[in-house]
Amino acid sequence: MAQHFSIHPENPQARLLKQACLLLDKGGILAVPTDSSYALVCHVDDKAAADQLRRVRGVDEKHHLTLLCRDLSELANYARVDNRQFRLIKQATPGPFTFILEATKEVPRRLSHPQRKTIGLRVPEHLTLQALLELHGAPLIATTLILPGATDPLNDPHEIREQLEHQIAGVIDAGPCTMAPTTVIDMSGDNPELLRHGAGDPARLGL
Repeated sequence: MAQHFSIHPENPQARLLKQACLLLDKGGILAVPTDSSYALVCHVDDKAAADQLRRVRGVDEKHHLTLLCRDLSELANYARVDNRQFRLIKQATPGPFTFILEATKEVPRRLSHPQRKTIGLRVPEHLTLQALLELHGAPLIATTLILPGATDPLNDPHEIREQLEHQIAGVIDAGPCTMAPTTVIDMSGDNPELLRHGAGDPARLGL
């Protein structure tokens, strides 16, 4: 059964988040709150966990997974970013934006898009998730928590645990999220392209 971690939204308890990190290190998948909607996350280097994450989400290898990073310096380790791209990303970071970028060799090939060799990256603006990323000490692979056949993400931590109790290791409960998906910007081409208008305002990037 998935563990339930009740986290104070303004003062996240490090003791509980450390326990959650141990589940990630053991190959577990967590449901976590973000500045957009709840997401499923797992360890970057765990192939079995990433495969299970895709199964729970009901997506194949062509669906862009996202790397959640602590800051822009970490993001630059996993994506090829020129000065122009960096300036644009900085305008919207941290925040509810996902950027599609060319992956570096630091990203396992099984995690990037099989044809385009791109990966989604973002720096979330959520206190609990930032604390988890800091304690984990590395990015996490993530995907929006939308179950197969559904159109909206799950937002109630107790419902998440009830529906996925045998498929994930734990739920970090820091209260409900906005339920709006991230705004997705494809920056792998010559010019930024708005792929999805979500919680982030594209006007921050001049789009």
